[in-house]
Amino acid sequence: MRVDLFDFDLPDERIALRPAEPRDSARLLVVNPHAESVPHAESVLTDHRVGDLPSFLRAGDALVFNDTKVIPAQLEGIRHRDGAGGQQVSATLHMRVGPSRWKAFAKPGKRIKEGDRIAFGHSGESCLLGALDATVEEKGEAGEVTLAFDLSGPALDEAIAAVGHIPLPPYIAAKRPEDERDREDYQTIYAREEGAVAAPTAGLHFTPDLFEALDRAGIERHFVTLHVGAGTFLPVKADDTDDHKMHLESGYVSGEIAARLNAVKARGGRIACVGTTSLRLIESAAEESGEIRGWSGATGIFITPGYRFKAVDMLMTNFHLPRSTLFMLVSAFAGFETMHAAYNHAISTGYRFYSYGDASLLFRKDQ
Repeated sequence: MRVDLFDFDLPDERIALRPAEPRDSARLLVVNPHAESVPHAESVLTDHRVGDLPSFLRAGDALVFNDTKVIPAQLEGIRHRDGAGGQQVSATLHMRVGPSRWKAFAKPGKRIKEGDRIAFGHSGESCLLGALDATVEEKGEAGEVTLAFDLSGPALDEAIAAVGHIPLPPYIAAKRPEDERDREDYQTIYAREEGAVAAPTAGLHFTPDLFEALDRAGIERHFVTLHVGAGTFLPVKADDTDDHKMHLESGYVSGEIAARLNAVKARGGRIACVGTTSLRLIESAAEESGEIRGWSGATGIFITPGYRFKAVDMLMTNFHLPRSTLFMLVSAFAGFETMHAAYNHAISTGYRFYSYGDASLLFRKDQ
């Protein structure tokens, strides 16, 4: 499909720079493509609050959360070449490929060469207190590099935590710097598996009170892990979706969780994914029959209209960028025209967009 079909105009003031307080007070646009065909049903689009979520689920349904934890993956450093003094560079880690190696997006990418040394942090201090060195092992496309760090394993993790910054999405970072609030705000309350460089933002809306309400309603909670990469923020530069290449993201679904989710479906319950990341992971782990299997690896699944969903029935997600792979995904899930109408409604009625913005709850259209 043509990428420009997924374009829309978003006023700058609709971009949220801070999350709602409390988190579950954010607005929730419920999008039910089936409402038009059901007598006496509510409208396709209805306005609610995230705290109302339990009322749209049934006892025995299951919510699937991505428990990845955001690391301070934004690194600033100085590039050195042939022993000479160097140039300031910025690197955003996005996928670990070994105990000492990360793929990253570097700026300015064009001037970096294989073999360059980059000193991150503050020279003259010990590594764990403010310095971290790496060699550019490989250079790819669009500023992507593979960095081989001098440290490995837990020591590398500690060094990244010491010198790194939370990589705020570019549409927020362009308006204000990262601060201490972001260390908490840009993390779900259930994050536990370190490795993401971007938050699974639909999960930012959940609070202990909302979890208690879901428990009382008999809604199951299950956790999978997909380490969100910086590629999620890259624009689609192709004119046609067939020509776009997704960046890989690593994750896993345990065999135990797969069995529990299959049991939910077998008894007539629904699977509702919290965030596009958990949806992409579940769909990667699902067979054509709809059965979910234990799965681990890297997924580059690219979902556009025409995709046949195998396992997921509902999706809670924030509002996404124009021309983005995520807006394509929600258009595939709830319907192309329905989602354009939903976004027009959200913009005209003051919903807040992107990572710190409001949420939507989508029912899957008939396939």
